[in-house]
Amino acid sequence: MNHTDILSIAAHFDLGGTPVRIKELTAGNINMTYRLDMGEDKSAPRYVLQRINTEAFQNPAALMENIGRVTEHIRRGYEAEGIDATRRVLSFVKTDNGTLLYTDESGAWRAYRYVDNVTAYDAIESPAIFREAGRGFGDFQARLSDFPAELLYETIPGFHNTPRRYEAFRAAVNTDAAGRTAGVAEDIAFFHERVSLMGSVVTRLGRDLPLRVTHNDTKLNNVLIDNETGRALCVIDLDTVMPGSPLYDYGDAVRYGACTAAEDEPDLTKIDLNMELFRAFTDGFVGATAGGLTPTEIRALPTGIAVITCELAMRFLTDYLNGDIYFKTNYPTHNLVRARAQMQLLRKIEERMDEMNTYVEGLLRSSVGS
Repeated sequence: MNHTDILSIAAHFDLGGTPVRIKELTAGNINMTYRLDMGEDKSAPRYVLQRINTEAFQNPAALMENIGRVTEHIRRGYEAEGIDATRRVLSFVKTDNGTLLYTDESGAWRAYRYVDNVTAYDAIESPAIFREAGRGFGDFQARLSDFPAELLYETIPGFHNTPRRYEAFRAAVNTDAAGRTAGVAEDIAFFHERVSLMGSVVTRLGRDLPLRVTHNDTKLNNVLIDNETGRALCVIDLDTVMPGSPLYDYGDAVRYGACTAAEDEPDLTKIDLNMELFRAFTDGFVGATAGGLTPTEIRALPTGIAVITCELAMRFLTDYLNGDIYFKTNYPTHNLVRARAQMQLLRKIEERMDEMNTYVEGLLRSSVGS
């Protein structure tokens, strides 16, 4: 979009003036994003203007209602503690109609205050960085532990319903739309052998695992790290905030961050779970959630790593069998390579499950003892 179009859209938000500079931010791959500088001076406020991808999120009004409720709850918590929340939670700007969403023929737009002097790391440069990411996501979970998750919309229905994903997988096997089933018989059997694992989180929700507010996209770069203190400051990218289990958030962060190889590594000998990084993230997460999660939830954290890895591996193989209609691929067997990489990671996770359970139990005992 051109400069004039952006200014026209920005005028519908209460920014307190007209931007003097517009810069497109290209780090994300879902939404169209621009930084708006409100003055030449470094002290002048800056904002983010963002067009929501309505193909990925078909109900932007519900999405923004979720985000508004969650960020306001976190903000009130900080204020009750006498802490300035300006840089600790995203501050969304209302439109001239008093809402958080402006819609025109170009799409659905929102604006929020830009957080300065922070880094969103794309790669884990040290265990300390990963520990801070764990602390950031853990603090996010703890500050929402008293929020009634049932008030939120499910922006992507069934997103982490692993048994439902298994039914979709079975349908893909039976339909064999791309004629690929015969060549992956052992891969298909791998998931049939793990049916009991798939329901070990979702079937317990509302029973011994409480329904919680979850982030559902716990990549390292969704935690802003303060450049001066080196501490996790603010969790961002809240589009997938909805009801669920923190086991999925924790599990996906460890699955991706502590794996020793890329998500689509074809050489399975390179794939393992880095236990130093597992411990680092777990230390940060469990420490920050003290009192926010139940002992049952904390003990089940390693199971979350296994379930989410199994789910993603199965989704990759499902898409391969369907003819690569969901995930973007770079070559014909890309989804199969992805599936096998995650399957190998799951094997390594299963091998280390006792070790991980023992470590988490030790953290739990230490927190109770302190």
